[in-house]
Amino acid sequence: MSRLQRLSLNQITTEKWSLSEAAEGCARADVPYIAIWRHKLADIGLQKAKTVIKDTGLKVSSLCRGGMFPAADALERQRRLDDNRRAIEEAAELGTDTLVLVCGGLYDKNIDVARQWVEEGIAQILPYAKEHHVRLGIEPLHPMYAAERSVIVSLKHANEIAEKYQPHEVGVVIDVFHVWWDPDLDAQIKRAKGRIYGFHVSDWLVPLPDILLGRGMMGDGIIDIRKIRIAVEQTGYGGPIEVEIFNQKIWDQPGDVTLAMMKERYMETC
Repeated sequence: MSRLQRLSLNQITTEKWSLSEAAEGCARADVPYIAIWRHKLADIGLQKAKTVIKDTGLKVSSLCRGGMFPAADALERQRRLDDNRRAIEEAAELGTDTLVLVCGGLYDKNIDVARQWVEEGIAQILPYAKEHHVRLGIEPLHPMYAAERSVIVSLKHANEIAEKYQPHEVGVVIDVFHVWWDPDLDAQIKRAKGRIYGFHVSDWLVPLPDILLGRGMMGDGIIDIRKIRIAVEQTGYGGPIEVEIFNQKIWDQPGDVTLAMMKERYMETC
């Protein structure tokens, strides 16, 4: 499979587009995969989403997001577990075997308890995921997101959790924006062999203009994306490569312009 045949639009990159608009844009641009975000799925409903995906001939590389397990009280934690089970159902209906887990942030200043809740949450939803033939992909986030979005902040930690399960049950999703800085990255990519469920690309701008909305188009920053991609592929991963960019300037430009730039930069830098 050529690299272009592996290209996926992570839907957040064209945030102003609906799911229908994003799918139709991918079809126009000959982008074969789309990664769906659940808030966009909720906007049009599951049945319409399935029709759109079928009509455009796209394949769904992943569904984002599950996780967010830590919460202030037991009732809210249970609600989040239930929501993860709905996400598993949605992934199966959409034809993807990968639910991306953004594991959740900190409560009451106790990061150890938050991490315990993440591990307990994964263990509790895994039987349901197995019933639906959906894999749980732990995506470690950059440490600057530990307070709000994920207390799992290194590929090493994600590997440690995943290794408690079978390789086809729980694995990792590697996003260059979150892991490029890690001095242990090469070793941890090798360690993840057989458990890499997804690979996401964007770039790290200098200076970083915004913690959340500051990701750059590939080639505009300092990440050696190709080096990381090669390391990931040397483990045997040959699946979709998702372009996932949170950036208001990119969101504000026409979606077709973003897709054209995305394809060009993908081939140049990835």
